[in-house]
Amino acid sequence: MGRLQQQLQSSGDFLALSREHPWSLPETFSFDVTHQSTSTQCTVSVLETGIISITPKHIDTTQDIVLSSGVHGNETAPIEICRDIIQKIILGQLVVKQRVLFIFGNIASMNIAERFVEENMNRLFSGGHSIDQGNGPGLINKERKRALLLENTIRSFYQQGDKLSANRERMHYDLHTAIRGAKYDKFAVYPFLHGSPRKPEQLQFLLACGVNTILLSNSPTTTFSYFSSKQFGADAFTIELGKVKPFGENDMTQFSQVADTLTKLVSGEDLALKPYNEDDFHIFTVAQVINREHQDFQLTFSDDTVNFTDFPKGHVIAVDGDREIKTQHKGEAIIFPNANVAIGQRAILTVIPATLNEN
Repeated sequence: MGRLQQQLQSSGDFLALSREHPWSLPETFSFDVTHQSTSTQCTVSVLETGIISITPKHIDTTQDIVLSSGVHGNETAPIEICRDIIQKIILGQLVVKQRVLFIFGNIASMNIAERFVEENMNRLFSGGHSIDQGNGPGLINKERKRALLLENTIRSFYQQGDKLSANRERMHYDLHTAIRGAKYDKFAVYPFLHGSPRKPEQLQFLLACGVNTILLSNSPTTTFSYFSSKQFGADAFTIELGKVKPFGENDMTQFSQVADTLTKLVSGEDLALKPYNEDDFHIFTVAQVINREHQDFQLTFSDDTVNFTDFPKGHVIAVDGDREIKTQHKGEAIIFPNANVAIGQRAILTVIPATLNEN
């Protein structure tokens, strides 16, 4: 048994091990874990720094679940949720009855407590790692290489599941926290499905996680969740859980529903989902995608203006060079505003109320 394996089996802390090797592990390895009270077993496979898969033994699985966090390194609450679930699995305290792939996306940015090191990783999927995104043609950095690795890892994970049985369920919940506060502090982005219907049962699952606000994307993107949705037909979401805080400063009681529901998901417990009722949700669709096109780009509202703040129709919400950008609908609200993105990247979305399969 190598030193890294011994360290992991002793502590169960895969996040700590990964943070010691932010870009690559010197070795990969697998080992079996026996649950303390039921004697059921699973195989833990360390595939690379921040990437670990769990496969039940002697159980016919039906789901292939990806739980990712830390694609932005300073979004710590989801990282801590996944860290704790992984630790319970490795220490034999949690039964696993479905195949699960855990991903800590950008370890190096965690270590410097920043959103990213060189480039926003959540703009680098679906081929985004190989195109000019405003930083110059032919740019190659470690975050682009990491994004490609994560794409290939998910592809392999789902393909391996297909070899086990047909008609498997694929899921990918990409967990984040927002830069600023929000009128609705937990919300999920449902990727564009290219005409396929959205699934009420997925919203039932999100509601069990304490997430009752849904943003329907209506165009392709280069986000991690869109990649899994488009390439593999996974039920995938970008899930925003509160506001960015440093490691150790999150009030984890605010995320108990998320942690409990994800734990039940991987352990095959009955989720006891509430019947779907659209009145339980705040559902929005994208009205405008506003990219920063000039060096002189400004938002017209203060930095403490929260996500989902709405403005009157015709209100100037940003100035890009000489162009004023205005709301186009009554009650149009802002989300993900960030004036400091690279030129050519999205600086703000606006949203309006919608119904589940409106677009």
